[in-house]
Amino acid sequence: MQKINLPDNSFMLSKDFLYGVATSSFQIEGDRKGRLDCIWDTFCSQPHTIEDGTNGDIACEHIANWKQDIALVDSLGVDAYRLSISWPRVMNADGSVNGIGMRFYINLVDELVSRNMKVFVTLYHWDLPQYLEDEGGWLNRKTAYAFEKYARIVAQALGEKVHAYATLNEPFCSAYLGYETGIHAPGKTGVANGRKAAHHLLLAHGLALKSLREICPNSLHGIVLNFSTCHAASNSDADKTATKWADEYHNQWYLKPILDGQYPAVIEQLAQDERPVVAEGDMEIISQPIDYLGINYYTRTVYRADASGWFEVVPPTDTNLTAMGWEITPDAFTELLVDLHHRYTLPPIYITENGAAMDDELIDGEVLDNDRTAYFHSHLNAVHDAIEKGVDIKGYFAWSLMDNFEWALGYSKRFGIVYVDYETQKRTIKQSGNAYAELVKSRINGYISGIK
Repeated sequence: MQKINLPDNSFMLSKDFLYGVATSSFQIEGDRKGRLDCIWDTFCSQPHTIEDGTNGDIACEHIANWKQDIALVDSLGVDAYRLSISWPRVMNADGSVNGIGMRFYINLVDELVSRNMKVFVTLYHWDLPQYLEDEGGWLNRKTAYAFEKYARIVAQALGEKVHAYATLNEPFCSAYLGYETGIHAPGKTGVANGRKAAHHLLLAHGLALKSLREICPNSLHGIVLNFSTCHAASNSDADKTATKWADEYHNQWYLKPILDGQYPAVIEQLAQDERPVVAEGDMEIISQPIDYLGINYYTRTVYRADASGWFEVVPPTDTNLTAMGWEITPDAFTELLVDLHHRYTLPPIYITENGAAMDDELIDGEVLDNDRTAYFHSHLNAVHDAIEKGVDIKGYFAWSLMDNFEWALGYSKRFGIVYVDYETQKRTIKQSGNAYAELVKSRINGYISGIK
């Protein structure tokens, strides 16, 4: 079996470094009857939105199989499990609590705690209740205040049994893909829509953060942002400038307001009617201190200047790609982490998602995904290299625990370290899952032999 190896003296081989696996509610839970509709239900019902024409009605039937799934997580030997709460599963449209839905998460958290796993809860992983979208969704400032109320109710129910709360997962995807390009739910388009949605999402983060701290002062509170290292297609001034704008527009737009209380300079490149309306006090709310920053990373992106001097993506020419068509670029991962470390005064970091979709095949009861194991090996070593260069990284979560509904791509892509047969719902740990478990379980001996 191909292995994941780290240098013997790596901090990542100590028990002080946390390893986990991650999932999200809409992608695995199923049981649509147990919750209200969300924007993804509506989006999936529209023609030509999902590559394979599927939806999340059944997914991995995690609601029915959660006890077996948590036992599976435990068998990997990981320290933590990162999950998300389905807003429309726990809240009714009138603002009251769906007791059955909330009880599911209470039981889930209790089971994880009883197995000595740390629980990382994400409050928003893209499944906005449809009744809120009907009122404008993230284009409506009131949604930020509805999120604060929802966050407060969840925190009151789960309390400090949750080790770490994240307000949002990847607001870039919610705002840019959902409200600016229309690739994701709710399928709206326009720069003004995307920037407005992004601001309201960040406002929601800040509002919720205050409530989370009040209710659960001993838990960690932060946010999860996705980053793609931005590289210029050439050394031309035009391409380098375009790449700078792309980095600020896609990456720094979400981090700089939180850490520095302001939007990056690229905002000045937008027309006045494309810029978000920032009310007095908004940036103070958004820029409250966070206990940790969750970073999701998958690949780099190459940019060049278009005819107008703005940025455009250059498709990969490398043949070393994942099933998503993404370049495998671990060095760019280290580069990203070190750059952020030098650019900002960062809180402690958790790598909250990292992984790869590959063309998996289940043959004779096994999935020999050497390519995914190699991906984890190279990217975990990239994290090690960043730590060696001074970046304060506390843990790493593999994405994903299991194959699941991959948003606009339906079930056509598999990211899991556990294979899911969607017909039978049988779970099979892939070679990469076994390799990851072997690394996690071998930590103490490796660390002691390397250090002492």
